[in-house]
This record gives sequence, C-alpha cells and structure tokens, in this order.
Amino acid sequence: MIVVAGESLIDLVPDGAPGPLAPLQPRPGGGPYNTAVALGRIGADVAFCSRVSTDAFGEALVARLRAAGVATELVQRGPEPTTLAVATVGPDGSARYGFYVEGTADRLFALPERLPEGVRAVAFGTCSLALEPGASAYEALLRRSARKGALTLLDPNVRPGLIPDADAYRARFVGWLPDVSLLKLSEEDAAWLGGSPAEWLAAGPDAVVLTRGTAGLTVFTQGYEVSVPGVRVPVVDTIGAGDTVNAALLHGLADRTPAALTPEDWRELLSFAAHAAAVTCTRAGAEPPYRHEIPDARTRAPGTA
Repeated sequence: MIVVAGESLIDLVPDGAPGPLAPLQPRPGGGPYNTAVALGRIGADVAFCSRVSTDAFGEALVARLRAAGVATELVQRGPEPTTLAVATVGPDGSARYGFYVEGTADRLFALPERLPEGVRAVAFGTCSLALEPGASAYEALLRRSARKGALTLLDPNVRPGLIPDADAYRARFVGWLPDVSLLKLSEEDAAWLGGSPAEWLAAGPDAVVLTRGTAGLTVFTQGYEVSVPGVRVPVVDTIGAGDTVNAALLHGLADRTPAALTPEDWRELLSFAAHAAAVTCTRAGAEPPYRHEIPDARTRAPGTA
C-alpha cells in the first residue's frame, strides 16, 4: 500500500470568462489529495491520511477519494471549514494561488497511532508541511515512516504566501532530507529553496526528480542524471500536473527503491510520468488520468515485463 499524507482543499478556478471577477468554479484539490486520487485512478493500492472537514466541501472531497478507489480509513474528520485556494491561471496555463487557511480542518491533523501493515511508501508535501500545528504531526509521520523502512517521497510544492519565515522553512526543508528517499520538486521550487541536486543528494535522498515544465523531467542520482522531454499537448491549465508526476513515480517504483533503478529504468519511469502529467494539463483543474489514458501504460506498467 501507498499512503499519501497531507491536505485536501477546494480550488476555486476561473471558468474561462475574461476579467478579474470571472466566475469561479469549485474543484477538489490540494497537492497530496491530487496525488492520492491520481494513484487510485491508475490502479494503485493507496490510502489518504489527512484531516478533512465535515462540511459540504469535505463530504465531496471524501466521496471523490472513494470513487477513485482510495482508502479513507486514515482520514480524520472535524467540523472546521475546508481550506480554499483561489487560483489565477496565466496565459500559459500556469496557476498562482491565494489561500484561505485560518481555522480550517486540515491544519489540525494529529499523528496517527500507526499506519496499516504492508505500507511500502508514504508521500508528503505542499501546505501540510508549512502550516502548524499539523506540520509538526506530518513531520513526525515522515520520520517514523523512514525509520520503519518505507520509501518516502517529498514534494515541497512551495507556496511562499503561506510561509511567514522563509529562512526557517528552508532550514526545516534541509532537516527533512535525511528521512527522504525520493525528492521531487519543480524548477520554481528549486530556485526558491536554493541549493542544488548534488547538495540535496548528499543530505539523504537516493534520487532527486526535477520537473521543468514543457522541457520535461530530469532525475539526479549519485552516479548519473537522466532527462526525458515534455509531451506537447493543448494546455488548459497545469493544476495537478506535478501531483500526477508524484503518483506516476510512486506507482512505477512498485516494490523497487530509487537506488535500485538503472538509467534505462529511470528513462522509462520519467516518460510514464511525463505522459500522465500531459493528460492532466489538457483538463481544467486537477483531473488526473485513468491508467488506460496514459500511452505508456496501455501495454504494461513501468518496470514490468
């Protein structure tokens, strides 16, 4: 089983009409939530670990998880409102967000006593690692999962507007790396965080995957780096594309570790992730593909015979 830990929220996305006061459409979102849905849609055994409101938005979020085949036994519930993220979509489809997070349910996540037996990977990232008091609980879960031998994926997916002390967050990020197996981040995240793949690898991860928009993806390991090009598609927006990459990487790793992959394995896996993310970009909001919609998955999953 793969466990994805972190926030869910509602993205308020412009409906395509011109002007700053264009109507907004509510869509399920949140980086970890999108990753869990994407994993469920491509057929992985996955559970979501979070705290979700009991309001109408929260009920819709949980229902969508179940529809995607995501287990919800690790979802904590509370009466506080659901976090809202107001998206502004640029001409190239990229999105910027304003957040409404005060007093929301996902911030009150508590460390679960245990995860189910058979968990092989746990994924973390985005707002959940920046907003206390939940951030400390997620950090404790990251460290505990690493100690138990699970593959851990970290996607910082930085939201600068939610980080009151940038230097403190950067120091905390470096402190997470000894407990991270696979670090995945965008070029924008890398620029904001500072450092380099070589420095991050030296701190702990077996591999660093850098997403470069239309230019594709690159993995850095201690021995080599491998790049694949992006997949050109008509872009509606890029919401959820990076989260789909997370899901594709976790699904493709199966029972392997990043350190066990050869350059050719990585080329195949990154290509699978690029194709999956491209499908997401053709749709409004975070709508990750089902397995049959990903070209590389029509005959076999990455790494299988």
